[in-house]
Amino acid sequence: MTRDRIALIEAGGTKFVVGIAGRDRTIAARTRIATTNPAETIGAAIDWLRAQGGDYAAVGIASFGPLDLDPASPDWGHITRTTKPGWSHAAMAAPFARALGCPVAIDTDVNGAALAEYRWGAGQGCRSALYLTVGTGIGGGAVVGGRLIHGASHPEMGHIAMPRHPDDRDFGGICPFHGDCLEGLASGPAIAARWGASLSDPPAEHEAHAIIAWYLARAITSFRAILAPDRIILGGGVMETPGLLDRVRSEAAAAGGYFAGDPEAMIVAPALGGDAGLLGALALAGIEGNLRKVGG
Repeated sequence: MTRDRIALIEAGGTKFVVGIAGRDRTIAARTRIATTNPAETIGAAIDWLRAQGGDYAAVGIASFGPLDLDPASPDWGHITRTTKPGWSHAAMAAPFARALGCPVAIDTDVNGAALAEYRWGAGQGCRSALYLTVGTGIGGGAVVGGRLIHGASHPEMGHIAMPRHPDDRDFGGICPFHGDCLEGLASGPAIAARWGASLSDPPAEHEAHAIIAWYLARAITSFRAILAPDRIILGGGVMETPGLLDRVRSEAAAAGGYFAGDPEAMIVAPALGGDAGLLGALALAGIEGNLRKVGG
């Protein structure tokens, strides 16, 4: 058997999606594993990959975070401080590398999705693209000139400070670290905390739709000012709310001021659908400089 298969991990807070792909981007097999504790969840993922025949060229991991991605850090590939019980300081990359005997690439799930959409999806052909997921949490990744943006760590776009909507000043926000950051105000749990439902439940005229679109448009205006992306891709469960994408486009046009670009063409839905997470892991593993060997 030739080592031309890539093991793929989309590590989420509620489930792991584990798959296998060839270098032609065909996902040959996949399974879902509930996210419980690190030993149980990672162990089950490794067992499944071994049962598919082993012999992988590499492992690509697109994971919830925050993550330590400093190549010089002894905790590279670990989850850092997270609200997910039991996962703070858990090793994410090393168990797969050691068990499967191949190098591993790891980055955030949103960075993986951003790279996949830039290469093969809604950002294809653009000079730069920003991917923002709005769901249980809010996170973002940006690709500029074919490269993901990193600094001291990976971006935490969901935790930017936000102005307050005039009709939403009494809500303190649900982020345990920052209160009323973007995630604290516009994520799925923040919506449920205010209105006791998901955003798709209230009628279109309910204030929730206008308020959430307002926050997302203001965040997009900030990202346009800093990154000037050609394409802004909005994914995640909240963005599946009927009409929300168009509301965000309208609000962004009103708030955009002198920024170049037509929000109708610039702000789009993802193109890769349910494969975005696994294809993100594949995209990460396909960059030679991302792959690291982990000792025994």
